[in-house]
Amino acid sequence: MQRAAVSIPSNIAEGFERHSNKDFIRFLYIAQGSCAELRTQIYIAIEIGVLAKDQSNELLEKTRKISAMLYKLIKTRKEKFS
Repeated sequence: MQRAAVSIPSNIAEGFERHSNKDFIRFLYIAQGSCAELRTQIYIAIEIGVLAKDQSNELLEKTRKISAMLYKLIKTRKEKFS
C-alpha cells in the first residue's frame, strides 16, 4: 500500500518533468492506475482484517477524490494543451 501511495505523486512529478504534454498525460494515467491499485489494496486489507472498516472509509474516499482530480487534470491537458 505504501508503494502504491508513493507512486501516485511520483508519477505526476516524473510526467511533469518530461516537458511534453503527451508524456505528462501518460504519467497521469499511470498515477491514476496507482490510485486504483491503492484502493484495491485497501479493500483487501479490510477483508483480511488488517484495517477496520470505519478507518478505511476515509482512505477509500480520499482515493476516489484523487482519482477524480487526476481525471479532470487529464481532461484539461487533453483539451487545452494538445
